Amino acid sequence: MGPGKALLILGLLCMLGKCVSACDLGYTSKGTGCVDSDECEELPEPCGKDAKCINTNGSFYCNCLHGYINVKGLVDFKMTEGQCQDYNECTNEVSICGQGGNCSNQIGSYNCTCHFGYTKNRDQGPCIDINECTEAENKKENLCGIKGTCKNVNGSYLCKCPKGYTNYGNERTPCSKLDCDNASSGPAPALGGLADILFMMRNSCLALSDPSVAGEGKAAGEALLEKLFTATEAILSPGHLNSSDDVSGLLSTVEKAIQLIGPQLKDSHTKIETTETDTEITVQRGKTPPTGSIHLTTENATLHTDWTTAAGTGSYPGFAMAALLSYKNLETSVNRSFEELTEFKKNGVDPSFKISSKVVSVVVSNPSTGNLSHPVKITLRHLEERDKSHEVSYICAYWTERGSWSTDGCDQQDLNETHTECTCNHLSSFAVLMALHPMEHTFGLQVVTKVGLTISLLCLILSILTFKFCRSIQGTRTTIHLHLCICLFMADLIFLAGISQTKPVGGCRFVAAMLHFFFLGVFTWMLLEGVQLYRMVVLVFNATIRPLHLYITGYGTPLVIVIISAIIRPKGYGTDQHCWLSLEDGLIWSFFGPVCLVIILNVFFFIVTVWKLAQKFTSLNPDLSKLHKIKAFTVTAIAQMCILGLMWVFGSFMFGEGTIVVAYIFTILNSLQGALVFIMHCLLSKQVREEYTHFLSCICTPQKKRYSDFSSTNPSSSQTQGSRSGQHTGESQI
Repeated sequence: MGPGKALLILGLLCMLGKCVSACDLGYTSKGTGCVDSDECEELPEPCGKDAKCINTNGSFYCNCLHGYINVKGLVDFKMTEGQCQDYNECTNEVSICGQGGNCSNQIGSYNCTCHFGYTKNRDQGPCIDINECTEAENKKENLCGIKGTCKNVNGSYLCKCPKGYTNYGNERTPCSKLDCDNASSGPAPALGGLADILFMMRNSCLALSDPSVAGEGKAAGEALLEKLFTATEAILSPGHLNSSDDVSGLLSTVEKAIQLIGPQLKDSHTKIETTETDTEITVQRGKTPPTGSIHLTTENATLHTDWTTAAGTGSYPGFAMAALLSYKNLETSVNRSFEELTEFKKNGVDPSFKISSKVVSVVVSNPSTGNLSHPVKITLRHLEERDKSHEVSYICAYWTERGSWSTDGCDQQDLNETHTECTCNHLSSFAVLMALHPMEHTFGLQVVTKVGLTISLLCLILSILTFKFCRSIQGTRTTIHLHLCICLFMADLIFLAGISQTKPVGGCRFVAAMLHFFFLGVFTWMLLEGVQLYRMVVLVFNATIRPLHLYITGYGTPLVIVIISAIIRPKGYGTDQHCWLSLEDGLIWSFFGPVCLVIILNVFFFIVTVWKLAQKFTSLNPDLSKLHKIKAFTVTAIAQMCILGLMWVFGSFMFGEGTIVVAYIFTILNSLQGALVFIMHCLLSKQVREEYTHFLSCICTPQKKRYSDFSSTNPSSSQTQGSRSGQHTGESQI
């Protein structure tokens, strides 16, 4: 109520005769006196909602609430609505939250958000630094490791490492002990380039262990990786990894180098590819061990694991690392050392093995990878697509420190014909091996082999005796057939007795060399037969070849090939399954190469021979008897070449990855060789049949009758014998 209105009311009361004593403005009459009126309680919101009412004797005044400001500057009786407005503390007071916080204004207030390493000292106070070193000491924690020294700084802390320890340049990482001698240890650096890697690793380790240069002068992790794989390329070039020890030394050295370089990488994810390697590395840093899954991929492999496996359960150094390294051409150098894979025997016979994927290495920062709590999964792509069968299976193996392949602790799951998933409870270098199991029905195959080769040997003995003692057919072609049969007889005899005698190794290599020599001899004499047919058709006179030249060519050529092959690839003779040439290092072409050359040349000679024969058959006065003989010789030679060539087409598959059907076909064709030679060159020859008949008649006819036959002077008989001698002489010329 205003003072004017109060005076008006008092005036009206006096006019009515009820005049009372008047109190001053802001007072109320009470009894015979006046008392102060509390306007803050009597009046509704006398100052508005953003101001506070303060009562005084006879009056009151208004003050803006905390966080508000009087924008009109009036301090009289009552403020108007909107006179108090929000006060922006963040703008008007710059350091209200301190250097470690961010201010956010609110209506009538504000809020401070503290940075990492800072905290509020009260509800609305500025952010103050947290002394992590003191807090860790109070909690009896080694924030910087056992040997590290903690130094507090605004908003953080620093770990100072003494010499011999390092935090890899990460200031808030505990100090880890470095053993530079162990980091650069390994097999003797016999490989060219391995010494360079070991030297680089030692220098990098020493730089990290020196506190004066650990944080400033250390080489970047990416640069170290490039140097590592550049040095590795020279070692991985063909011909350098000649032993299992060389392979073990390389794998161990590269793994240790990645463990040293990984924590120095700036990025959390790194991929690097060279002509020999393909690598993907992931790193996590922090005060607590990371969690979650890890998925790394290269062109030929994929790794599935988790950060718990990568970091381990021991002392956490402030970082964790996982790397997948794929070697692009190493499989050719480790395609051996399968002696520990004895659990895959079937019927007491070891299968043959070959590398069926790229070799990959899995490297983690966890120092204890011998028995992982969570197995890792590695998916490897096959080098070639091939369905699993009774004869073929895929197994997961790892390279041991002993320099051999083993499957302990690894299981496999065949995803499809192109990929196999390996699950292992330890880490190393892995690969998928293709196991070629011995073919089934081995007993039946052995029976066919022994019976067939026995028949072949008997037929070859009869052929050798025939060519040696049958006078009516002596000549250049007979000499060629004789030595072809001798070589084939020796090859079949050694094949029957020693093809499966793989122990001892020296004896197996000798058997393989002898088979190489005599089978090459068979094809060399077959080539000489083609040359002789060519000379018989093309040359009218002097078509024969001197025996000395035949012997030098027929036995000297195979001997030279075998000697050169043994010098170049001495370990290529004899395999774990057969005493024959190895299919892995290219030595087999020292046999198949000459065989293909012989077949090509003989095809040329036979084409020319048939063409010349066709020309002579169309001439006016052909010598039909001689031409028919040459024609018969050519047909038998072509049939002989087809059987021998076809046999070794199947033989190449049998000694490689052949099936049971291929093995039976090869065995049957091998058994037919001796019988084929005997039938074509002996039984189908009229002169030989007459000799056989005469020989049998001499045995079966009584002595007296034989004497009368020999003493007979029948002119016609003499004439017949003379005519026969003339025929024999004529054929011997051929």
